Amino acid sequence: MRIRDFQPADLPTLSKIDQECFPPGISYSREELAAFIAHRSARTWVAEDRGSIVGFVVANREPARVGHIITIDILEGSRGQGTGTGLMKMAEDWARKAGLQLIYLETAEDNVAAHSFYEGRGYRKVDKVERYYHNGQAAWVMVKQLK
Repeated sequence: MRIRDFQPADLPTLSKIDQECFPPGISYSREELAAFIAHRSARTWVAEDRGSIVGFVVANREPARVGHIITIDILEGSRGQGTGTGLMKMAEDWARKAGLQLIYLETAEDNVAAHSFYEGRGYRKVDKVERYYHNGQAAWVMVKQLK
């Protein structure tokens, strides 16, 4: 597996992966995903395996030295192989180098596998947001202090 910076030609593939990883109401439209990636304080990394994109992460720098994981998407067949760990490490290392003090993300209330993955990386649940997603589903806000 190789992790590299996003290239504009990746957008159609990343959008397709997001649609595969998340149900309607949680997944982003291509336009929404493009806007997150294009934000001036955002960074996007892409994971490749044997020349094919298998996942990506979009992170954003916010005021008050805070980072935000907008989305992390790993194709089902590539989960459990270190892809998510590698992508999260890239985003967290970037946040540390930028002097950010904490990083947070939102994850669907019923996504127990994600909760476990993030908790294993040192994230903790701090707030439940009712009707967070377009489909009305609640989300947990999870936070990690950066050192």
